[in-house]
Amino acid sequence: MEIERVKQNKVTSFADLGLSEDILKAIQDVGYTTPTPIQEQAIPYVLQMRDVLGCAQTGTGKTAGFVLPMLEILGSGRARARMPRSLILEPTRELAAQVAENFQIYGKYHKLSMALLIGGETMDEQIRNLDRGVDVLIATPGRMIDLYERGKVMLNDIKIFVIDEADRMLDMGFIPDVEKIAGLLPSMRQTLFFSATMPPEIRKLADRFLSNPKSVTVAPPSSTSENVKQIFVNLPQNNDWLKREALRTLLRREQVQNAFIFCNRKRDVATLQKSLSKHGFNAGPLHGDMTQSERTATLEKFKKNEISLLVCSDVAARGLDVEALSHVFNFDVPFHAEDYVHRIGRTGRAGRSGTAYTLVTPDDDKLVNAVEELIKKKIDRESIGDLPEPRPNVGHSHRRVSAHRGPRRDHHRQRNDRPSEKRNQGDAPSRDFKETQPAPATTRVAQPPTQRSNSTQDRFADDMPAFLRRPVTTGSR
Repeated sequence: MEIERVKQNKVTSFADLGLSEDILKAIQDVGYTTPTPIQEQAIPYVLQMRDVLGCAQTGTGKTAGFVLPMLEILGSGRARARMPRSLILEPTRELAAQVAENFQIYGKYHKLSMALLIGGETMDEQIRNLDRGVDVLIATPGRMIDLYERGKVMLNDIKIFVIDEADRMLDMGFIPDVEKIAGLLPSMRQTLFFSATMPPEIRKLADRFLSNPKSVTVAPPSSTSENVKQIFVNLPQNNDWLKREALRTLLRREQVQNAFIFCNRKRDVATLQKSLSKHGFNAGPLHGDMTQSERTATLEKFKKNEISLLVCSDVAARGLDVEALSHVFNFDVPFHAEDYVHRIGRTGRAGRSGTAYTLVTPDDDKLVNAVEELIKKKIDRESIGDLPEPRPNVGHSHRRVSAHRGPRRDHHRQRNDRPSEKRNQGDAPSRDFKETQPAPATTRVAQPPTQRSNSTQDRFADDMPAFLRRPVTTGSR
């Protein structure tokens, strides 16, 4: 496979890229006049029907780099029922919905039809769209395979196959699904890869999926935008309460208008969002355990400034485009260094400036070193000097130990936390403790029936009802 690396050329206008008047008019309506480097270099090759392996910093317009030429190519022709003409795979529902929005914006002067196939929503409307015939199919891998296996869509008429955020597909374990889908497509097709990072695994994947591609690289792989000011905030110890206090201090000091706040774990998203709301911040959550309708509604509120802070997991780290996002805060240093690039790439987009803060504890040294090694840059450090003394026993280390064991039930915790010294000193155990212990074994001495009966009568004479005192007669059989 021949891979040609394209050098950055002089920036041209969109009109010089070979796009039609309808597309140029839609671009002008949005307010864009000059293509970004990835658009300038990728669009001509896509229009030539070449396979493309595109790598560029997040926030540089990769989506338009394949949406615009696809509109041009698909402008002529008509889709048949259940036989889409192009397929775009996205790793998350939010990214798929955002790409669909781009097609609506740039294709408003075209009559191309589109269907969005994502999980978390009913299949009925999606199936109805497929039955009418669609030119552009945008899907997540799981829902795509599900509908194919139900016989609701056929893939033997696909002309253009796009894998967006290819490295994220790899990280999320979607590669087997992607390989399965690719095996269902015609061998004579155009395949496009776009991502902000290009690890060796993706290069190997390109060998299987791409045919003589053009490799378009406009920035060093895994580099961060120069428009984003990056700061690591050193904390003295790994303590959740201390980290929340430091975050609130930064939010007030910076007078943040809107921001993404990233956590490594979904359960921490809910905890941090509730804490921020309790302290008067207008914050909302966004993570993978929320239903699709909840995630969509929360994101729309954030875009409309009804929510100023979005506390999220890495489901929001890839491709989400929020206009004029001023800050990104990493409450946790990401486990994977590549996610750092995508997280801070939510700000400083479209030529604007942004700021990214990351809270760093002594336990994060290895993760920090991995980030700096990946981006080939030392990040500025600062400390917050006026933080109060941290509360004990609320650090990450305690939570991580219990994370794999699951939550303890209250009665187990009460029993385990009860001091054992009293029992060792011969004190009587509590009632709860007695009820859980087996009764002590006793030795019974056999008595004659008359003696045992008299003993019973003497013992319960005061309480025994009269009918029990009557003599019992037995008849012969």
